[in-house]
Amino acid sequence: MTLEGKHILLGISGGIAAYKMPMVVRLLKKQGAEVKVVLTEAASRFVSELSLATVSEEPVLRDIFPQSLQSDQDWTRHISLGEWADALVIAPATANTIARITAGLCDDLLSTTCITLRPNRPRLLFPAMDGEMYHSASVQRNIAWLQNNDWQVVEPESGALASGQCGTGRMPEPEVIAATIEEALGTRISDSPLARKKIVVTAGPTRENIDGVRFLSNYSSGKMGYAVACAAARRGARVSLVSGPVQLETPVGVERIDVTTALDMDQTVRRLSGDCDIFIGAAAVADYRPTHPVAGKIKKHAETMQLELVRNPDILAGFAQQRQPHQLAIGFALETDGNHDLAMQKLRAKQLDLIAYNTFDGHSSGFEVDTNRLTLISRDGTQTPLPLLSKRDAANRLLDAIEHLITGN
Repeated sequence: MTLEGKHILLGISGGIAAYKMPMVVRLLKKQGAEVKVVLTEAASRFVSELSLATVSEEPVLRDIFPQSLQSDQDWTRHISLGEWADALVIAPATANTIARITAGLCDDLLSTTCITLRPNRPRLLFPAMDGEMYHSASVQRNIAWLQNNDWQVVEPESGALASGQCGTGRMPEPEVIAATIEEALGTRISDSPLARKKIVVTAGPTRENIDGVRFLSNYSSGKMGYAVACAAARRGARVSLVSGPVQLETPVGVERIDVTTALDMDQTVRRLSGDCDIFIGAAAVADYRPTHPVAGKIKKHAETMQLELVRNPDILAGFAQQRQPHQLAIGFALETDGNHDLAMQKLRAKQLDLIAYNTFDGHSSGFEVDTNRLTLISRDGTQTPLPLLSKRDAANRLLDAIEHLITGN
């Protein structure tokens, strides 16, 4: 557990994104952290104290003047909290909270604790508000001041906002927040055999144009490949993620290169993989593409239409056949009939070091879901079946197996 023994003080201010925070607490606890939550008065209108107390296993703190003074520390708990915390995280951070911290106000427990946090301990702030507010001169001035005074301000994401508009101001998803906290605390797994290794990961589908408005593709969401890239970066690897068209956020610490077609992906992989240590082909690359895609829109005339297809390059096999002796080639195989022999045949035909056989059942394992049931198959025929796991956990089990290939242990 990467946060074992770490004390994280989590401040929540009054924005709609506060509803995400119980999941953030849960992720931090799962990594071994002790988490205490300070809730502002406004935040209590967006997320319940009961939910936060349940997942943190600690009472939620709100009042600078507690109703019941059980010990001498209750009088000065803003001091004791500042001493206790290894990191202070404020998420979401509203425009009002940002302004109050910048001004040095100390009129509630959260703002007072900001003053008492010990030097050289990470201070992370995740702004979340409407785009017009975020880009306003006053908010940008306050953020600049915080950045110049030891605060790490994590830029909000773009997308649909509570106002119904689209723009910059969304708080990142819980997984991104948790990973950012781990990175700030220096708890990435630096002693991993993957540390400082260069890893290229492919993820998502490809799109093969039929005409200017239609394409051939598949249901791949990219979640498995993104989970692998995220987990590898957390182990200290230098990760390049070659991604087909997906609606996913870039993992923290990962270089992302967006592509559309199989030919685009093949060209990008060739450019990046020459000096890589490990190539992990998790993308669902289209096997075929239209031979003669049309620039405009094909008109509807006849009752039937013939579409001539040509085979796309096998990106994974191409890398494996031209790689250097020190480079590892890792693949995925999705099958619907439960035949592990087909995965073994792919491993041998493509000259891979390891293949993750993905059992597709249409509802809990495969495309567009958050879980997978993998069987890891190595060159010597050893099969390691994994239970149904979250794609994050499955990615870590895959990386454990890759580390075993590197060390032999």
